[in-house]
Amino acid sequence: MASVARKRLPLIIAVVVGLALIIGGTVWWVGKQRWEKTDNAFVEADSVMVSPRISGQVVEVLVRDNQHVEAGDILVRLDDSDARAALAEAEADLAALRAAVGNVDAQVEQQRAAIAARAASVEQSRTQANLAQKQVERYDRLAQQGWVSGQRIDAEHAQADTARSSVRQAQAALTAEQRTLGVLTSSRAQSSAAVQKAEAAVEKARLTLERTVIRAPIAGTVGARGVRPGQVVQAGSQMMTLVPVQDVYVVANFKETQLARMQLGQSVSIKADAFPDLKITGRIDSFAPATGSEFALIPVENATGNFTKVTQRVPVRIAVENAPSLNLRPGLSVHVAVDLKSTPADRS
Repeated sequence: MASVARKRLPLIIAVVVGLALIIGGTVWWVGKQRWEKTDNAFVEADSVMVSPRISGQVVEVLVRDNQHVEAGDILVRLDDSDARAALAEAEADLAALRAAVGNVDAQVEQQRAAIAARAASVEQSRTQANLAQKQVERYDRLAQQGWVSGQRIDAEHAQADTARSSVRQAQAALTAEQRTLGVLTSSRAQSSAAVQKAEAAVEKARLTLERTVIRAPIAGTVGARGVRPGQVVQAGSQMMTLVPVQDVYVVANFKETQLARMQLGQSVSIKADAFPDLKITGRIDSFAPATGSEFALIPVENATGNFTKVTQRVPVRIAVENAPSLNLRPGLSVHVAVDLKSTPADRS
């Protein structure tokens, strides 16, 4: 019996191994048909670099490393003494120009009153000239009848000529006053333009003053804080980075041969190296418009004599469900598996 058992042992082992291979192959095939996996995946977030829009000396830093801030929270204060002085100077210039416009307005009103007086004087002179002309006509008729001496006729004609000259003089004065009003109107337009320019200067100075207070553009966690009190910073220089850890996502770089059955909205199983026991789920959010090599600083040049075909990878963005409660951090390595059996219709 022992010898028979020894003879059958290789056969038993072969059968067991064969069954194991069949079962393992079946499991692998089924899994291959349902899942597309990659470990070339990382947690990312749309971090924002915080920079001052003006140059200045830092007087106060109000946040610590790794501190969470909300959008609009004050992060840093710069010395605002120069900005306040510039604003005061701009406001003083604006006040002076507004006063100049008020002075011109007063002159315009005064000139309009003078024009009205001159117009009245013209009407009065015309009335007197008409009266003098009628007087001349009456005396001329009397002179034809011999009732008036020639000397009186000459006097009446002289008086009529004087009245007509007064009309011309009054009209010339009225024209001069009207031209003066035109000059004042043009001067007011120029002064108004200067006021608008001064108002813009005040607004610019006010913005400069406001920019001495640097606020958080988004909600996130402070990282890479390199600013310290007393430091002189330049416009555009990096002071810190805000990382929106509550809005992290995963970028998985799948091979081009894995994309055929992947669709938007398919469910994804995620496993983070830092949290191996944490169950993370997500959905395919979008596909990159090109492979990763297309965005490289030095793109690959395939039109050469020595060509080696390399399977390209396409970045796939995966939205993480319940990301704020998972404590994930950008840069962490993860393994992702896309469930090909799921469909976009499963999206809630």
